[in-house]
Amino acid sequence: MGVRGVRGFVAGTVVAAVVAGAGVVGTGTAVAAAPAVTCTSAKAGLAAKLKKDITAALKNRSGTVAVGLYDRKTKTKCELRGGTSYDSASIVKVTVLAALLWDYKKTNRLLTTREASLAKAMITKSDNAATSTFWRQLGTTKIKKFLKAAGMKKTVPGADGYWGLTRVNIKDEQRLLSLITTKNSVLSDGSRAYLMKLMNQVISSQRWGTPAGAPSSTKKYVKNGWLPRAQYGWRVHSIGAFQGGGRDYYMTVLTHGNRNMNYGVATIQAVAKAIHKDLAPGTAAAQRYVPTATPRGAIPAVPEAPGVADVAGGAGVPVG
Repeated sequence: MGVRGVRGFVAGTVVAAVVAGAGVVGTGTAVAAAPAVTCTSAKAGLAAKLKKDITAALKNRSGTVAVGLYDRKTKTKCELRGGTSYDSASIVKVTVLAALLWDYKKTNRLLTTREASLAKAMITKSDNAATSTFWRQLGTTKIKKFLKAAGMKKTVPGADGYWGLTRVNIKDEQRLLSLITTKNSVLSDGSRAYLMKLMNQVISSQRWGTPAGAPSSTKKYVKNGWLPRAQYGWRVHSIGAFQGGGRDYYMTVLTHGNRNMNYGVATIQAVAKAIHKDLAPGTAAAQRYVPTATPRGAIPAVPEAPGVADVAGGAGVPVG
């Protein structure tokens, strides 16, 4: 969804960080080298290749980027800025639905027809009103209980109903994807299947980000989010899982400090393409997923910062 006036926001409101290597910020003061991508793998040579290719994908990209990857088949893990926190934007909607299903599991309660309709709209179309309904229904107490049960130790729910400002990080988002994609004691098999079903049905204009370059032989489970604000510019995030065709892996890419939404999408998709290429090297270009050229998403409501007009319009008014 387009945002009027966003592209022309005042220069200087975005705080850029150098992604790789040492750099210069603002006044010319030298800053320490940014953290490097770390990878481990049971498959010889794969960790080094992923580290090299993810680093190359981020070369000369502005903003602050965090990456998480886990491949069950090769026991491969990659991470960059695993503990750095970001405003969640709409990727928190997966957590909201997971928390609701976890809560209902305790009493064997099923979603009502209305709740199922809201859940579908929340995940497949990134509907904000549906998310707010569930957020109020659960309350932060139950959401925090779910986060504790899920082992998402550093995720902090947004205050005053602003769920899009929930603080998230790579480690916790990867933990959530792990719970959704494999049997565990937190989410029932039915809940996991339901979450994956909806994440596989996200509308085409919102299937950008981590699916870029994925083998067509895999099923793609995705949820994206974006949120522009005066400080740190555009937050653009994507979480995705990929199963089938002999593959079973999931990844998270979180970004902020992007000058516009499309820039953040391009950064995420460059990382995703590198990862998919390394994990499925024999896949021809024609057999890889190509996202829409005009990505869309939903912008959560946010409060206006004191004395600063938010890029998205401020005053907690949803845009888009």
